[in-house]
Amino acid sequence: MSDKVDLKALFEPKSVAVVGASSNPVKIGHKVLNNILAGGYRGEVYPVNPKGGEILGLKVYKRVVEIEGAVDLAVVVVPAPVVFDVVQDCVAAKVKFLIIITSGFSEVGNRREEKKIVDFARKHGMRVLGPNVFGMYSAKVSLNASFGPSKILPGKIAIITQSGALGGAMVGRSVVDRIGLSAIISVGNKSDLDEADLLQYLKEDEQTRVVLMYIEGIKNGGKLIKTLKSMPEDKHVVVVKSGRSKRGALAAASHTGSLAGSDNVFNGIAEQCGILRAESVDDAFNWARVLSELPTVEGDNTVIITNGGGLGVMCADACEKYGVPLMDDSVFLQRVFKDVMPEFGSARNPIDLTGEAGVEEYKVSLKKALKAKEINAVLALYCETGVFDPEGMSDMVIDMGQVYKKSKPILFSMLGGEKVEEIIDETRKKGVHVFDDVYDAASALGALYGRKRFVDEIKHSVETPDVRIDVVSIKRIISKARSEDRRFLMPDEAKEIMKLVGLTLPRWRIARSLDEAVSFAEEIGYPAVLKIVSEDIIHKTDAGGVALDLENKNEVIDAYQAIMKSCRTKFPKARIRGIEVCEMVPKGVETIVGGTLDPSFGPVVMFGLGGIYVETLKDVTFRAVPLTLNDAKKMVRGINAYPILLGVRGEKQKDIKGIVDVLLRVGKLMEKIEDVSDIEINPLMVYEYGEGVKVVDVRILLKQKGENV
Repeated sequence: MSDKVDLKALFEPKSVAVVGASSNPVKIGHKVLNNILAGGYRGEVYPVNPKGGEILGLKVYKRVVEIEGAVDLAVVVVPAPVVFDVVQDCVAAKVKFLIIITSGFSEVGNRREEKKIVDFARKHGMRVLGPNVFGMYSAKVSLNASFGPSKILPGKIAIITQSGALGGAMVGRSVVDRIGLSAIISVGNKSDLDEADLLQYLKEDEQTRVVLMYIEGIKNGGKLIKTLKSMPEDKHVVVVKSGRSKRGALAAASHTGSLAGSDNVFNGIAEQCGILRAESVDDAFNWARVLSELPTVEGDNTVIITNGGGLGVMCADACEKYGVPLMDDSVFLQRVFKDVMPEFGSARNPIDLTGEAGVEEYKVSLKKALKAKEINAVLALYCETGVFDPEGMSDMVIDMGQVYKKSKPILFSMLGGEKVEEIIDETRKKGVHVFDDVYDAASALGALYGRKRFVDEIKHSVETPDVRIDVVSIKRIISKARSEDRRFLMPDEAKEIMKLVGLTLPRWRIARSLDEAVSFAEEIGYPAVLKIVSEDIIHKTDAGGVALDLENKNEVIDAYQAIMKSCRTKFPKARIRGIEVCEMVPKGVETIVGGTLDPSFGPVVMFGLGGIYVETLKDVTFRAVPLTLNDAKKMVRGINAYPILLGVRGEKQKDIKGIVDVLLRVGKLMEKIEDVSDIEINPLMVYEYGEGVKVVDVRILLKQKGENV
């Protein structure tokens, strides 16, 4: 079955029934019906209520099945105990879509009734939005089937929200700020239709340029990722995500699992899919407005024009914070702006027109920046001064804003008192947004640049190499562990899988006695390493189960005895299967590569700085599988410690290509071997460029029986 759902009858219904319509103005059933009528919807509207009669001039039907015409959409606002009866009626009437506004289902633990409703609807070809939603708005047919604000402005931004209350507030905010919407949809409990389904429609809707999503939890992350990756480059997605969760069962046994809180993973997936994650609703609206209204930024040369040096410096700081590249060719800038600057002004970017600048100086400066093809974006700042006459300022801002929209982005920010507030209010009413904080302006321009960088990366990405792993042999090793009722692979099994994946390991053997340990150490060569082998001892170092840099036979004997004594003392019930004797690898940069099953997104891969400090530093990045070459490279570049891999204080660059190869192979393992729950290579020792990487230690855990992610 295809993932794609035809949602035309939901967003563009020819007829709507309101089941639970009420003549009482304080009831939701009245508010929804009134909003539909007041919003200018031109399709057929059918109020439904067992009492019959007339509401708002319309005949009221006692049941949906009594409606003579076809019904594309039914909005349900009846008490929870009778919703299923309504659903049965809607199926009998061949309704295509249901919006169940009613609450009292899975959000309060009533999952059985919710599942019964959805299963019955789906079985008969009817799809469900909700329950527990505030409704929806679709500009295409002027349909406001919600109990939110009645006056919604049409525009280019679609909102998908999991929170009905927040969704209503966002609609109210859009009206106050004069932000036009193409749609707003509340998904509530997501019992059937979810964000991915709605995005499938919105990505093809010519009216929608930006989708703003508020998400709390994600049920089918793989489906959402697939949809987000298919969004066209001229459609932008901004997300506000709240809620943090930790994966419980295996967190203590795996650094990867414990670090894969949904927030860490979601950040990585947002970057992987080119969506912009906002920390607040304010940022989300600012970004969405700019992305929907302004042209694409074409290059990396932004110019700040200001009449206040301090405000310009603050803006430059904000640009650095939000990834807005500033033009640094002061010779060029001096040539462009010399006619409009006083002698004591500055053309170093910020362009400081000084406090003497008036409306005309601003206008001339902005026209010069518009004309110069080398300048790609402008931040125009105004700081109220005692000598500045604001007369004509709002007209200039509106005029220049409209002119710039045809070629390059311009963002305005003003700081001052009552007069400035009046200018800001006046320009906003006429469709040009002026920021009252330079940080908000820089953040919004940063969103434009964030999208530009993502689109550029996709355009110039290199094809991902075909990574092959020995799936049959890997599954054979896992079957053996399953036959022994184990979820932890033994070190020799895990290392054998690493070889089958195509990774390089140090030489190693498993010793079952002291004599074997000595013999294997002599065979492998010194210096050697000893490690305890036990599925019951997860963190071997903490248990005293590791000895490094052993130079001779006597040191091996002493280390063997010390390890056995320490582990038996600290873990008296542990099953000790032997001691691993391993080649001591040369020192390099210790990194970690891992894979885990995220509850929302399924298999994901992690990279970070490794060793014993990984939990403390938490310097890691995540991506969902399947992993592309571009994904793997960005994972490596994304950690704070990346400069160490580039080489610091005279050191040579490390083998980043080798790390990328390991990430792709671990990604393929997580993708192809569904039985693997967690994998952790720690450390993956990284050497200088061309000298490769080595898997020093690896741990692999299997899914619990019956576990599905």
